[in-house]
Amino acid sequence: MTHSDKRAYFFKIDTTVKRVRNYLQKQLNQEGIDLTVDQWVVLDHLYPSPGISQNDLAQATAKDAPTTTRILDILIKKGLIERQMAKLDRRKSMLFLTDAGKEMHTRAFPIVAEVRTKAWGRLSDEDFTELVRIMDTIYGNLEIV
Repeated sequence: MTHSDKRAYFFKIDTTVKRVRNYLQKQLNQEGIDLTVDQWVVLDHLYPSPGISQNDLAQATAKDAPTTTRILDILIKKGLIERQMAKLDRRKSMLFLTDAGKEMHTRAFPIVAEVRTKAWGRLSDEDFTELVRIMDTIYGNLEIV
């Protein structure tokens, strides 16, 4: 592998992620689902974690605090999530999907699953395991202290 080839991996990762995101957004739009991909990511993390804090959600979705706040504000305005003050620490708020948010998740999930299946195509479970190992290694190599 040449020096230039070694540098190109980030570009390859970035362009692949953008293609998957754009394809998913197009599918959501075609189905009349009023969500961006980033909004979906937040809904999908809230679904199994009712009561998660905003900071924990930001960390789980790898989004910075201002981006997380902006997405949450939009989802609240859409009536898909709600903030509730934590009983033990009033400075913290807990996040929950509303019934409409749960319904939106139920509508969007099959579309997301179909896109994931299409994107994975003919790759095997072993390919997936290897990809995760490689991505985790790259991620760990760049750990911020």
